[in-house]
Amino acid sequence: MADAFTTRVLNVASGSSERIVDLTGDCEAFLREVAAGRDGLLNVFIPHATAGVALIETGAGSDDDLLAALHTLLPADDRWQHRHGSPGHGRDHVLPAIVPPHATLPVVNGQLELGTWQSVCLVDTNRDNFQRKVRITFLAGS
Repeated sequence: MADAFTTRVLNVASGSSERIVDLTGDCEAFLREVAAGRDGLLNVFIPHATAGVALIETGAGSDDDLLAALHTLLPADDRWQHRHGSPGHGRDHVLPAIVPPHATLPVVNGQLELGTWQSVCLVDTNRDNFQRKVRITFLAGS
């Protein structure tokens, strides 16, 4: 019998600019290996203080719209008390309160159950951290 709890850490190069990185393919590949037609939950967790997970449409401008909205909500200026790093970096530490660093998603018959246009994405506004770790965990149902 396969494990009821399986986890993997992905290393994601997010680069030196603000980015939204689509993780859907990585999540689906992981489930093909470990879920084997089972139902359960997939948890996606970003163990960083300056990044989050969003379910969003990608490729049609929504990812750029999200970054623009975050600029409006969290401007990269000198208003922030947290001041190390690049200018405005303090906002990156507030980001996970708006875009949480985790998501738990249903898995049915070994497949990620997303809406038609939903993708699982890493949201990274921190230009000072070029590498991210993403922990994905499948928890099988009973």
